[in-house]
Amino acid sequence: MSTEDQNADEDYVYDEDSGEWMPASELAAKQAAGLADPGDDDDQIEVRDAVGNLLADGDQVTLIKDLEVKGAGKTLKQGTLIKSIRLTGDAQEIDCRYPGIKGLVLRAEFVKKR
Repeated sequence: MSTEDQNADEDYVYDEDSGEWMPASELAAKQAAGLADPGDDDDQIEVRDAVGNLLADGDQVTLIKDLEVKGAGKTLKQGTLIKSIRLTGDAQEIDCRYPGIKGLVLRAEFVKKR
């Protein structure tokens, strides 16, 4: 029996990484090889501030310019301290709290790690 005959009887599954349909055995082998490579951390997104410092959950940041907050009718002034930020999974946005403003999301390019 040739390899083509074996693949004809096999179930095909969709590989989300490549966007292709492939035999289940090939996908299983590919995933097993991916798990064996500990240096492949695509899940971690690096969020960097305006000067290149790496940001993490819980960091304190300072605004580097005046920012008008849409929907709140307020302007946050340069030098304002924002405590305890949270990363959103987007490399450009951070979630934070500020008194009087709910759901504040700031762009990482406008803050500097304190």
